[in-house]
Amino acid sequence: MQVLNVMLLGAIAMASLVAGMFFLRFWRRSHDPFFLLFAASFFLEAANRVALALSSNPSDGAPIFYGIRFVAFALILVAIAQKNRS
Repeated sequence: MQVLNVMLLGAIAMASLVAGMFFLRFWRRSHDPFFLLFAASFFLEAANRVALALSSNPSDGAPIFYGIRFVAFALILVAIAQKNRS
């Protein structure tokens, strides 16, 4: 069961990394901060999943992993709020 969880965390990290690279490519074309914040959020989520997979006791509810995920989602909310503001 543990091996499957680590493999799934790796797949989620890879998908987040790919999404972050797409948003970074869009940012390089348009220089819109919306895309930069989304890219940062997905890169942060990928790093969080890798750290979770490499930890000795992987638990989504641990405060450090939950806090990092909260920051990633807050970046998405800030990007949306800024985009709707202008």
